[in-house]
Amino acid sequence: MFFGVALSSLVSCVDTGGQTGSVIEDAGTVDTAQDPTGVCYADGGLRTSGNPFVTRFVADPAAHVFNGRVYVYDTDDQSNDGTYWGSTVWHAFSSANLVDWTDEGTVLTLQDFPYASGKWAAWAPDVVSKDGKYYFFAPIDRWQIGVAVGDSPTGPFRDAIGGPLIQQNRDVNAGDEPIDPAVLIDDDGQAYLYFGTRVPKAVKLTADLLHMDGPIIDMSVSGNNYAEAPWMGKHNGTYYFSYSTGWPGQIAYATSASPLGPFVYQGIVLDFVGISTNHASVVEDFKGKSYLFYHNGKLPGGGDYRRSINVDELHYDGNGGITKVVQTTQGVACVP
Repeated sequence: MFFGVALSSLVSCVDTGGQTGSVIEDAGTVDTAQDPTGVCYADGGLRTSGNPFVTRFVADPAAHVFNGRVYVYDTDDQSNDGTYWGSTVWHAFSSANLVDWTDEGTVLTLQDFPYASGKWAAWAPDVVSKDGKYYFFAPIDRWQIGVAVGDSPTGPFRDAIGGPLIQQNRDVNAGDEPIDPAVLIDDDGQAYLYFGTRVPKAVKLTADLLHMDGPIIDMSVSGNNYAEAPWMGKHNGTYYFSYSTGWPGQIAYATSASPLGPFVYQGIVLDFVGISTNHASVVEDFKGKSYLFYHNGKLPGGGDYRRSINVDELHYDGNGGITKVVQTTQGVACVP
């Protein structure tokens, strides 16, 4: 049996928990039988996330799907002094429907790494899952990358190595600033780490994800306008490498048949966001759709050093190209 509601114009609202949100009314017919609990509907319409979708100042979202939930790991701008990117902790949020977000709190700190100065630069992280464990790749002190491991997506995480995985003054070709780690575990189980500013770096990882398995290479990207914020994904057998083009920057992308390239520039995924940094991640498939997570300075009191996270749908065209993402204030629709 079909049960439907009519949907069309956008009406602003704020949901419980302080998240920004909205309701779409009269925009066609939606099969509410797909949402038997009714969690995605309110006031006769389909709920949306709103953008920014949480009210805490956080940035550099690394979004992944673990156990049927989206987890977003962030640099915590709320705890800096508002004059620089001085965060010392990493924060996380999670959701089962992209509208109701759970604040998972601080999930890791610089003090959890005994070799860190502990003073600043808990910047853009990444987290991956393998064999029931969760591996948190953390840039530390601007010149090294550490790894922490936990038994759940929110930890508790503990230092996994006793020293850095990557260190600027120890490892050949680590670059001037080894930050912004991003990890891809390919279909064959091989893991790759991407990182770096101004020159994109990549290295294979061992099966335990805790050591390099070969040399650090400079990635080849045609028309290279790479600045920072690497992210690697895979769609229909093609590797998609996205990154920021500068300060300020757009998010561009390039493609390759290999996870190590060479990559061919294809275009812009996300335009400027109104502040000096741009950083994005892609959830390739969550309940049948793809999403781009990114930051801007749109929350009241926000700006370059007090950023906020957003989500909008990402679409591929018939040739595998990515359509430039439209930055919206309503965000994305609830998915039951």
